[in-house]
Amino acid sequence: MGSEASFQAAKIYRHLLKAVKKHIGKEESKRHFQEFITTDFRKTIHLSDDVAVQQKIKLAREYTFLLNSVHHHKELLFSYNIAVDRSDEMRKVIGKSASSVGLRLPEAYQP
Repeated sequence: MGSEASFQAAKIYRHLLKAVKKHIGKEESKRHFQEFITTDFRKTIHLSDDVAVQQKIKLAREYTFLLNSVHHHKELLFSYNIAVDRSDEMRKVIGKSASSVGLRLPEAYQP
C-alpha cells in the first residue's frame, strides 16, 4: 500500500474503532468486536492485492457509517418518544447524573 492509501486506511480504522467503542461498548464482554477489527486491519495492511485492500477499506467505511447512522436513528426515535424500550438509555442518563455528583448507582438485582 502507498503512503496515501495507508494514511487513508489508518484514518478509516480509527473512525471505525471510535464508532465501535461509542456505540457497541468498551466492556470486556464486547471486546471481541475491537479485537476482530484490529486483527483484520493488520491482515489487510500486509495484502499485496490493491483491489482487496480497497474493498476492505470500503467495507470498513460503510460499516462505520452504518453504526453511526443506526445510533443516530435510535436517538431520533427516542427524541420523538416513539414506543421503543428506553430503559437502557434512561439507566445511562441516570448513571451519568449520579456520577456527576460523585455517586454510583447500585447494580440492579437480576433473578
